[in-house]
Amino acid sequence: MKHPPGLKGFLLAMGLLLGLLLVATGLGLAAYLALSARLDLPGWSVLVFALLVLVPGAVAVGRLFPWLTDWYYFLPALAFLLVFTLYPIGLTVYLAFTDYSGKRNGFPDRSTETRVVAHEGARLVLEAEAQEALRCDPCVGEVVEAYAQGQRARARIQAVEGATLLLDRALPFTPAYVARVNAFHFVGFKNFAFILSQANQALFPVFLWNLVFALATVVLNGLVGLVLGLVLNNRALKLRNLYRTLLIVSWALPGVITVQVWVALLNYNFGAINRLLGVLGISPIPWLNDPDWAKVAVLLVNLWLGFPYMMTATLGALSTIPDELYEAAKVDGATPWQALFRITLPLLEKPMLPILLSAFAFNFNNFYLIYLLTGGGPAQEGRLATAQATDILISWAYKTAFSAEGQSAYGLGAAISLIIFAITVAISLVNFRVTGALREVR
Repeated sequence: MKHPPGLKGFLLAMGLLLGLLLVATGLGLAAYLALSARLDLPGWSVLVFALLVLVPGAVAVGRLFPWLTDWYYFLPALAFLLVFTLYPIGLTVYLAFTDYSGKRNGFPDRSTETRVVAHEGARLVLEAEAQEALRCDPCVGEVVEAYAQGQRARARIQAVEGATLLLDRALPFTPAYVARVNAFHFVGFKNFAFILSQANQALFPVFLWNLVFALATVVLNGLVGLVLGLVLNNRALKLRNLYRTLLIVSWALPGVITVQVWVALLNYNFGAINRLLGVLGISPIPWLNDPDWAKVAVLLVNLWLGFPYMMTATLGALSTIPDELYEAAKVDGATPWQALFRITLPLLEKPMLPILLSAFAFNFNNFYLIYLLTGGGPAQEGRLATAQATDILISWAYKTAFSAEGQSAYGLGAAISLIIFAITVAISLVNFRVTGALREVR
């Protein structure tokens, strides 16, 4: 069998390899679940079972499709993609439709651990009243985990009578302890309905500010980078290499450190900027304490962090413009301004457009700046506690997932992540449509 040519052959090979990995993983997981009911197996044994299936599976598939063996070097990369990309995405999608949280995480609640004093088939007798020990009322339908000497098993409570539990199945061993499992459940579109019901307090204002933040950052950084690039590209400018070095310092320093320095500089009471304003007779500005000023501070700090990149990109793009064009324009009597608008800017459009689009995508999810500079704050009236004045969509998702109402709401955070994904895809498609990027790719 000959190798299918072109893109069709590549996609077919990747599909077969990915299918092989998925089948091996599925069978390995099935073997683990079947054996773990009788044996105390470590979690990594899933990989062992998967490899035991993968090796003979690869041999068998190689005999059916001899040309596929030339693509087997892709298997490690695809395995990495499966584990660290596809699995997290799939898990996020799954959790978005559940009530998974810090309290409902699928693990036993060790605070409810109770000794089993008697055991007969599916009946357990505890050393204390079941409802009090397991902290459940009613307990019927709750999942418990029984364990003893490395053996463990889960079952659902069918009936409760005092200290006696009737489970839905008999345990294959004599348990020493039992604990209630913090089970989570499938809730359908409940998380999404909650997000939409609170849209005016979170989704809509956060999205609007997120869009303004990303657009304003791209415009400000792009303009400042363009101006500085045009100035530093002038060969007649003395010490221009020194100026380039000094202006790139903010880009060279770690962003985390730079943001922390700005937090100190913008402090209302003793920050260096407000102290300087006080010397000039200007009242201190609540940079990080007022919702509007906090947004200004975020844009200014992001300008400081981002303009060197735009400046460097502009200098690189300018170096590709032939000097002969400017010489010809000068011979024809063109002024420097005419050369700028008729030669420089039009020729900068194509190389700079992908950079601006990538900068927009990056800043749309610029979590670290918001988290380190303002923490999403300050508080703003009429907003949810997890969606304050400078929160963007990604910080709102993070705060919802890890600190919603003093606890973790991972399912709700996962639902927000899916909404962010949909919004990002929609914005990207609009950008590609407007700029003609997709047509250029074709």
